[in-house]
Amino acid sequence: MRSLRLDPDLDEMVQRAAAVKGESVSEFIRHAAAERAKETLTQRPSEEFADVVGVINGGGGRARRSGEAFTRSLHKNRTSR
Repeated sequence: MRSLRLDPDLDEMVQRAAAVKGESVSEFIRHAAAERAKETLTQRPSEEFADVVGVINGGGGRARRSGEAFTRSLHKNRTSR
């Protein structure tokens, strides 16, 4: 069992919405919480950032060579041991 506190404006809004749906306030809150939990748990990380992925174009260059630099760094660290 959980209890929660709502500010007066939200409490009034929830009461009105529950009445429109023909549900008790508790039932309305349970349905809302279940819907939000499902949405949160099924959302993929890629969807979370979908609105910003691919928005910035860095022009490339350095990123293309990062793999080579990383490989050289690994080889250098391995040989210095």
